[in-house]
Amino acid sequence: MRTYVVLLRGVMPYGRNKVPMATLRTILSEAGLRDVQTYIQTGNVIAKSELKRAEIETLVHDAIRERIGANISAIARAAEQFKVIFEQNPFVNVDNTRVYFSLFRKCPSREQRENFLLTDFSPDTVQLIDDTLYTLYNTKHSDSKFTNNFFEKQLKVISTSRNFNTMSKLVELSSV
Repeated sequence: MRTYVVLLRGVMPYGRNKVPMATLRTILSEAGLRDVQTYIQTGNVIAKSELKRAEIETLVHDAIRERIGANISAIARAAEQFKVIFEQNPFVNVDNTRVYFSLFRKCPSREQRENFLLTDFSPDTVQLIDDTLYTLYNTKHSDSKFTNNFFEKQLKVISTSRNFNTMSKLVELSSV
């Protein structure tokens, strides 16, 4: 049995993609995940399973669609892998409130990566490592045109972004 961190794409505490976390814990437990816990209202799940990563992503997506009616993508990583993603953060000795992690459901193709990296991201800075994009925003995430939607469109992948503090807490919770 492995511990996984599952990030839901586009979950909001209100509106069309509202997914109540108590309901989410219940439906994922009923779907077969173990020790399901959530962190804040934006779709962060920690759970145990014997399933593989892709199977968990499908299970979570399907359970939410069937029980809540929302079509929300799930991106899963084993706890060990999630910790490595966090530790590979290339932006150290900076204001962590400006650091974001965008995890991709799959790695973009080589051509997509190469074309993407030709983009002038200034005044922001990005680094693409495997299936994760690390972004250091010059001011605030909300002030930049380089958003999760931009990354998805350019790289043709499903992606979801989290800030440094959320990533840090998820590493802590999944290591217990």
